[in-house]
Amino acid sequence: MSEVFEGYERQYCELSANLSRKSNSAALLPDHEQKKQRFSEIKVGLDDADALIRKMDLEARSLQPSVKAVLLAKLREYKSDLNNLKREIKRITSPDANQAAREELLESGMADVHAVSSDQRERMTMSVERLNQSSDRITESRRTILETEELGVSILQDLHQQRETLLHSHQKLHGVDDAIDKSKRVLTAMSRRMTKHKWIIGSVIGALIVAILFILYFKFSHH
Repeated sequence: MSEVFEGYERQYCELSANLSRKSNSAALLPDHEQKKQRFSEIKVGLDDADALIRKMDLEARSLQPSVKAVLLAKLREYKSDLNNLKREIKRITSPDANQAAREELLESGMADVHAVSSDQRERMTMSVERLNQSSDRITESRRTILETEELGVSILQDLHQQRETLLHSHQKLHGVDDAIDKSKRVLTAMSRRMTKHKWIIGSVIGALIVAILFILYFKFSHH
């Protein structure tokens, strides 16, 4: 949730409750000047309430969609509450307000004057509580999503490291294969040279044997 929005929200709830009390008491003031002064204070309060509504609207629309939806739902409740308050004040300030207030007091008594406002406050409080509960659930869901995302990133990093290790091992094995191929070629060349040398040595030995036999034969034939 937004701390800025919550600050505006607290200011609005306090201001709204104060305006509601002033509007209900203004209708009962007997002195015209006192009533005029009270209505002037109420008008300033309504302007301040409108300003807080605009600030909450701007702050809510600047946030992420999931949070924005919750805050805008709250804001609709506050706008409705403010409109009801304006209508109530307009009714009180109308030319027939004094007569209407007297009739209402005679018929229902003082308690009924505050009943509508009290019911509105109670409904607004219940709505705010429900919205806060929804906001908490959304916050918890976001926290779970973030934790799941972090776990997924960690798993991907582990898989990447394992892939790098496998690639490195594959490169080493490829190098070993090259070394084995080179060794095979060297051994084959050495084997060929040895075979060639064997034939040369055999030929030399054969020639020497033939020469020795020829010498012996020549020697014995002259005796």
